[in-house]
Amino acid sequence: MQTAQITGPTTLNRLYGRAKGHKLRAGQQALVDEFLPQVAVPEGTLDARALFGDDRPLEFEIGFGAGEHLAFQAGLRPDHGLIGCEPFVNGVVGALLHIRDKALDNVRIHMGDALDALGRLPDASLERVYLLHPDPWPKARHAKRRMMNPGPLDMIAAKLKPGGEFRFGTDHPIYCRWAMMQMDKRRDFIWQANSASDFLVRPDDWPETRYERKARNVFGHDVWYFRYIRA
Repeated sequence: MQTAQITGPTTLNRLYGRAKGHKLRAGQQALVDEFLPQVAVPEGTLDARALFGDDRPLEFEIGFGAGEHLAFQAGLRPDHGLIGCEPFVNGVVGALLHIRDKALDNVRIHMGDALDALGRLPDASLERVYLLHPDPWPKARHAKRRMMNPGPLDMIAAKLKPGGEFRFGTDHPIYCRWAMMQMDKRRDFIWQANSASDFLVRPDDWPETRYERKARNVFGHDVWYFRYIRA
């Protein structure tokens, strides 16, 4: 999960807590030590050629959890390049397993702050950006830490191509209301919903992850699906 703190109109201070959970097993550590460098996002300016050696369309996921959604989208569109960002090493291990086991050669991983990698891409270079179930920071005093805030949204808007798609999903009612309030202020995104049912039904190419399934089946949460087109 990924969050961002906004301390001024254009300043982005990243905040997402510790980057490591339970201790890695030997095989997991080997993935990080040996496989991650092969698929890691490089330093410096980024574009499709720097990442994949050609001019393919690019997609970007902020905080990919265990990598289920990232791997699904990569398998669905092998001619696209997927950039996934996640600060937590245990989540990165999950994504690396998907990439290795499914032989996905169109995924690059940034283990760290998503806004750092996003900021190194050219403007109007992304076909899609995904932000699924980010940390809700439910207390009002922590609202500035939410990713759905003007600074990160400005950057997402800048990096998306006109007509590109921003997808946001949450199971947290406070964050849902906050996100809708933030997006309602903007004129650079067009919400792809005509009725309430449009954001209560998961699109066919939006896979249900374990996190989402647990939110619905274990905790009894509703899940909301938002799709926006870059104006």
